[in-house]
Amino acid sequence: MDYKELADLIYPDIKDASYYEEKYPERNLPEGAMVVRFAPSPTGFVHIGGIFTSVICSKLAKQTGGVFMLRIEDTDQKREVENGVNGIIDALKKFNLVPDEGMIDENTSKGAYGPYKQSQRKEIYQAFAKKLIAEKRAYPCFCKQEDIDKMREKQESAKIRPGYYGEWATCRNLGLDEIERRIKNGEEYIIRLRSLGNPEKKIKHHDVIKGNIDFPENDQDIVIIKSDGLPTYHFAHAVDDHLMRTTHVIRGDEWLSSLPVHLELFNALGVKPPKYAHIAPIMKEEDGAKRKLSKRKDPEAAVEYYAKEGIPAEAAKEYLLNIANSNFEGWRRQNKNAPIDEFELQLNKMSVSGALFDMVKLLDISKSVISRLTKEEVYDYAINYANEYDEDLKNLLEKDKEYTLKVLGIERGNEKPRKDIAKWSDLKDNIEYMYDDRFFSKNREYVYQNINDKEEIQNIITEYIDNYFDISDDKQTWFNKIKDLAEKFGYAREVKEYKQNPEKFKGHVGDVSTVIRIALTGRANTPDMYEIMQVLGKESVIKRLKCAILN
Repeated sequence: MDYKELADLIYPDIKDASYYEEKYPERNLPEGAMVVRFAPSPTGFVHIGGIFTSVICSKLAKQTGGVFMLRIEDTDQKREVENGVNGIIDALKKFNLVPDEGMIDENTSKGAYGPYKQSQRKEIYQAFAKKLIAEKRAYPCFCKQEDIDKMREKQESAKIRPGYYGEWATCRNLGLDEIERRIKNGEEYIIRLRSLGNPEKKIKHHDVIKGNIDFPENDQDIVIIKSDGLPTYHFAHAVDDHLMRTTHVIRGDEWLSSLPVHLELFNALGVKPPKYAHIAPIMKEEDGAKRKLSKRKDPEAAVEYYAKEGIPAEAAKEYLLNIANSNFEGWRRQNKNAPIDEFELQLNKMSVSGALFDMVKLLDISKSVISRLTKEEVYDYAINYANEYDEDLKNLLEKDKEYTLKVLGIERGNEKPRKDIAKWSDLKDNIEYMYDDRFFSKNREYVYQNINDKEEIQNIITEYIDNYFDISDDKQTWFNKIKDLAEKFGYAREVKEYKQNPEKFKGHVGDVSTVIRIALTGRANTPDMYEIMQVLGKESVIKRLKCAILN
């Protein structure tokens, strides 16, 4: 028996690897096009780090005319959770990340390079394992788990590097006759790579993000096919990235230490490896130290957190691009209303150390993103959120849609639009006061800030109603009347005027307008008061102001 015959004995009905090389040819794409993949395991909720990777992959594929794939790596089926694939697909949808190829539900995919679920590619992996066995680059191993455990104990007690290599790789040197006999006797076995590496030698490698790095060569005879016939992650990813014609593997830097194994696998398969780009993790500051954003400790690590809070997908994507490339922030300042597709992401400008997750920064970006939306877009996003998470907000929005659109249109579409809404879960509190039934249903305590004499407040509001308020005034006329009112009660018409001679005035026009604002809305901080009055209408304005006088 020779090694080709051994390969045929182990895999008698498996096609030759050349069949799959022809089935999955080189892609016909423009020069420089990137073929990238998000390749999660369906073992639990999707971490925001996975979305970070997907944002980068999607962006690079779009800007180079390439392909973004969703591949499900489910070879560790003991850890798989129910509906895990759908959970991944839904998470990507929440962030408007739609792969060009890959899984579209638990068992269906799109694209010519599938299946995109590793458990459905078993025969493909076996074809390439068969090729390696025939070329003496892989072999069957009959060691039981207890044998491996005993070997590891010996290595640890002798303070020897643990693993299955060199003299410890006991099945590596079995004769072909013995292998044949044991297989025919029905002994269980796995398939291992026959490593040619020497840890005394170094691999020099260029990572697209980390730069030039070097490692000791791999000498471990790693498992490539398990006893159930499915591959290990290491082998599956190498076969898949080759056949799917992946150009760049973009993944977390926790995989950096596996690179010598992966490069040797590509070498053993006789194919060119893709370029690797290892992303630093998103970090969290705690007690003055940095740690990885944790699924267990940090709610913002879970994708569902962003949906429940109502943080728009585009805001989260902008924030993640801001983390990815430090020049994004400057680009956004120069291109305030441009879609993020126009920003050119560059892998070599990514940080080699983990960026700190900053919720304040994320919400600030979210305010800017929402500020650029039209009132109709705000309504649509808000109603979608409310349908799933807030029945009361849903009722508020739907009660009078035309009125709600007017409310949402306040200070929108201007050169400097309002930036008071950071997430849809905040919207109800931001607009509730604009609805008379809600406004008058609350026991309200008016806090007027700088003017706190009750009689003065009542006189200002009464005078405004009787002599200054006219709903038909244009904005400039309205504001001039507020100045006139301020002057009548001894307040400076201009803030600047007051600051120059504070002893001459009780205060300034801002103090007087604050009285009217609080009487009208119950709040010191609101969008433009003139626009609020125009939306409320004459009857509501007068009713609210008179109510404030009585309080």
